[in-house]
Amino acid sequence: MSKILTAVNNVLWSMPLVILVLGAGLYFSIRMGFPQFRYFKEMIHNMSEGSESSRGLSPVRAFIFTAARTVGVGNIAGMATAIFYGGPGAVFWFWILALIGSAVAMVEAVLAQTYRQTIHGEYRGGPAYYMEYGIKNKKLGRSMALIFASLTILCFTFLAPTTQSYNIAQGISSAFHLPVIAVGIVFTLFLAFIIFGGLKRMGSAAQKISPIMALLYILMSLIIIVMNIKKLPEIFALIFKSAFGTDQVFSAIVGSAVSWGIKRGVFANEVGVGSSAVTGAVGEVSHPVKQGLSNALSVFIGTFFVCTTSAVMMLLTGSYNVSDNKGGLLYEGLPGVEFGNDYVSSAIDTVLPNIGAPFVAIAILCFASVALLAYYLYSESSLLYLFPNSKVFPWVLRICFIADIFMGCLLSADSVWTMGDIGHGVMAWVNIIALLILGSQAIRIFKDYDRQRKNGVKEPKFNPDALGLKEVSETWKQEEK
Repeated sequence: MSKILTAVNNVLWSMPLVILVLGAGLYFSIRMGFPQFRYFKEMIHNMSEGSESSRGLSPVRAFIFTAARTVGVGNIAGMATAIFYGGPGAVFWFWILALIGSAVAMVEAVLAQTYRQTIHGEYRGGPAYYMEYGIKNKKLGRSMALIFASLTILCFTFLAPTTQSYNIAQGISSAFHLPVIAVGIVFTLFLAFIIFGGLKRMGSAAQKISPIMALLYILMSLIIIVMNIKKLPEIFALIFKSAFGTDQVFSAIVGSAVSWGIKRGVFANEVGVGSSAVTGAVGEVSHPVKQGLSNALSVFIGTFFVCTTSAVMMLLTGSYNVSDNKGGLLYEGLPGVEFGNDYVSSAIDTVLPNIGAPFVAIAILCFASVALLAYYLYSESSLLYLFPNSKVFPWVLRICFIADIFMGCLLSADSVWTMGDIGHGVMAWVNIIALLILGSQAIRIFKDYDRQRKNGVKEPKFNPDALGLKEVSETWKQEEK
């Protein structure tokens, strides 16, 4: 079974998908004039505006929900995986994906806001909604939407959650010497309580859990980096040389550096997958582009504040191994240590002995918990797209989701990462193609916002009729009325 999963994963994550993701990001960046850089200050300012409603979350809470997902296992254990398979050069390609791919995240959120729906009194949206209502060829749009919604449920109910719960259970068990099965049971019950409380409880939990832990993790990373600051220029040189194959040790795996940098970037920041558009749809904003800017900011935060500090910690302290992809190792800094959380905890231990394992375990617990809440929201939004009037299916989904979380605690590392990558890969193929079809609409909406801001409008308003958009969400038409 493992060989089959690996073979499928290798096909999905071949160079064509890497080119598609990067190409889409570059295309949108150029067409919109690189808004991820021009509007960076406004991205931060938007967090303090707006308010919550009975249907959606406040901008800051929606942002935290989205950003918290990008500050998770993919940024800690995921970076260790990228370095193990792609070498230090994978970090460079991770940066490139963030800089260019943030435009993709922005387009996803803009379209999600534009075509969201109100179901059971709460906002729901995402790729399935903008595929059906946004694509002019209705048969094509409906078909793509059905496929994507089904893939989302498969990925975020049965495949991706195992990666998060595995890392939680293994981290807590190892750090505090507790039975894995006991950790799995307690954690599963805790998450079930939050999920059964609905959107507001999930949003509230994300807002309370993620920011404090993210700040503590960044602070810990900076302590390790400062203590090894003299090596920093050497490490950045290693990253750049490895990325382009000029480093003698890692030149043989430059192709792996590109593919693993992009693959882990997509997993960590959801660029191109479309899942972050689901959380983007629930934000209460005055113009879709405002949520687009927030989603772009979440990519930057996940990449440059957590992923980069994680990677640099490992590289500075030599706390990593690099595979030659033939069963051997090109570099062995941690003999006998499996890639994952242990790379980061070992890096911390070089400066603060015996602190690494418990600190990383608690960080993973906080980050992955919020990621799992986001996963459930992704699955539920897609389920409600397929069955908007059903009150039974959401309960079935919750039970299946909770059961999968528990099962993930008992699987192997290779299995959970491969399953997660497959889920993200199939979704990315469908979503990126849809974004390229709908890109002109998102660009038109962005240019409307851009024009209003250039004309001095402090609070741009969205008027879909003025842009020739007829089948947008009723929530925007009601706002106009």
